[in-house]
Amino acid sequence: MQTPDEALAIAAANGDREAFAALLNRHYDRVFGLSFRLTGSKAEAEDLTQDICLALPAKLGSYRQAARFTTWLYRVTVNAAHDRRRRMVTHRKAADGWGDWEIARRAEIAEAEEAEDWLTATMARLTPELRDTVALTLGEELSQKDAAEVLGVSEGTVAWRMSEVKKRLREMARAEGML
Repeated sequence: MQTPDEALAIAAANGDREAFAALLNRHYDRVFGLSFRLTGSKAEAEDLTQDICLALPAKLGSYRQAARFTTWLYRVTVNAAHDRRRRMVTHRKAADGWGDWEIARRAEIAEAEEAEDWLTATMARLTPELRDTVALTLGEELSQKDAAEVLGVSEGTVAWRMSEVKKRLREMARAEGML
């Protein structure tokens, strides 16, 4: 005579591996079939069924024989499918937002690269003295005092050169329609 599902469920909840294996052998196809009908996808149904099988040992502790085991197992399967759907919606929303963020990030990078390319090309059109001053003060982040020492000029000259660089860059940007 075959052991009833309810008795196997109680034994499995108490750690009986053979009882758990017997339950899985009896009901795996039933869980998979319902999972397939709930998800509409074989791959999703396989994943859902595996998730249910992995969670089942812990869930068996909540089985109280108020209903037949198969009714309880159907409820577990339906709940798992609903949980999976909610997670997928949440992930999709997060991915959509992430996609927008990535598009904006790439646009910022492209814009920064374009500005850097323009600045590099424009800097090449400056006199060597102005380029050297910019390279030290902005590129190397030296103070005007330290840049003046390196260049062998006064601090006032470095300040004037930086002012001149800004003025020329604005003029070039206007001429090229960038401002």
